Amino acid sequence: MATKIVQGFAGLRALEGSELLSAPWLRIDQRRIDAFAACTGDRQWIHTDPRRAAKGPYGGTIAHGYLVLSLLPVLWHRSCSIRGTGATINYGLDRVRFLAPVRCGTRVRARFSIASVRAVASGLRVALHVTVEAFGSEEPLCVADAIFLYRAAAPTHRQEAPPSDGDRRSLGAPRRARRSSNAR
Repeated sequence: MATKIVQGFAGLRALEGSELLSAPWLRIDQRRIDAFAACTGDRQWIHTDPRRAAKGPYGGTIAHGYLVLSLLPVLWHRSCSIRGTGATINYGLDRVRFLAPVRCGTRVRARFSIASVRAVASGLRVALHVTVEAFGSEEPLCVADAIFLYRAAAPTHRQEAPPSDGDRRSLGAPRRARRSSNAR
């Protein structure tokens, strides 16, 4: 599925109640799992030791649950390209459940249902219900309610020439310099 182009806050508001699918599939390989383990310090053997994990309950290594959650922003941005906004901030997560292990080598994508789009003082808050799924499986891997905050785009200022003397006068600048109290 091609990425949907969304234009600014109005485009985000128009998505409320719709469903988007991230594309293409994203492979969770051992290199990604090991890099996540190095970043977080979570080097449990079920994630990082393929030999030992082969004899474990899943027949191989599995991804960290938090690795799967950390992929939600990239999967969201694979489903739509939002233009004309400022910074996108991970505002938080509500209900999160890990329903099945993500085995090394699994290809994943996410299905996003846009639950609500609300104006807030700092921008626009978008609440999403997310289902992470594995290629070839009917069973979801993870479900979560994710919230992103979109800030307004910073205004762009075009470079202008400095005002002329006539412009300064029309802007209320004084016509002549004041004399200081020391000058006579």
